[in-house]
Amino acid sequence: MVTRPAEQAGPLAAAIGRAGGNAVLFPVLAIHECSDPQRLVGIAARLEEFDLAVFVSPNAVKQALSRILAQRPWPTRVRVATVGKSSERELTRFGIADVIAPQERFDSEALLELPELREMAGKRIVVFRGDGGRELLGDTLVRRGAKVEYVACYRRDKPDLDATPLLQLWESHQLDAVIVTSSEGLRNLCDLVGKSGQTVLANTPLFLPHVRIVEQARLLGLQRMVPTPPGDEGILAGLIEYFSSTALGQRKVARLP
Repeated sequence: MVTRPAEQAGPLAAAIGRAGGNAVLFPVLAIHECSDPQRLVGIAARLEEFDLAVFVSPNAVKQALSRILAQRPWPTRVRVATVGKSSERELTRFGIADVIAPQERFDSEALLELPELREMAGKRIVVFRGDGGRELLGDTLVRRGAKVEYVACYRRDKPDLDATPLLQLWESHQLDAVIVTSSEGLRNLCDLVGKSGQTVLANTPLFLPHVRIVEQARLLGLQRMVPTPPGDEGILAGLIEYFSSTALGQRKVARLP
């Protein structure tokens, strides 16, 4: 089961298919346009004021640049940073290259370790993100001397999904693994499947690409966590390694109707 938002699940689902598995798509986060688009329009008009723009996710890239580039070209003097391979690919799709990004761990902590973000005194930074989210990135840059502005360019909700087909797959032993790529998504998944679903979820291998998600799983009482390297490549490698060492590796997984 791939629990990414519907707009982002395709590449990982396709990679699972190429490796011989079948992906069950059950998006546990719904992505919507920002509640205050005028804030984004205003930032677009004064992008030249900033030294660096940080996009925290592929959704931030898509939602922000769709509006910004419809209004104006990206100013060449403003550097761009992000935290993951999927976000880098999305930036490339919008014609933005030469991106500052970590290459091993894909989170705010890894981005902050890069030399380009060490000396921030007097720098002006704009951070494009979802509504809410962690404050670590901005708070750290402020402590390093930067002036930081946040722009909420999308919002996340728990989708209104019927989990009955999913529970039927579990009951017929046709769901072998669950991939969860955010702590918020894991909480939503537990809510969506209800008490009966949480029981079987607790005994299903959970493939989790970040330590924060592993910690969230523990807090929720889940038991079978399989940490993986980050990104689609890391998740796929974790799946292949796990199932190559178990009898389940030859089992087909049914698709949701």
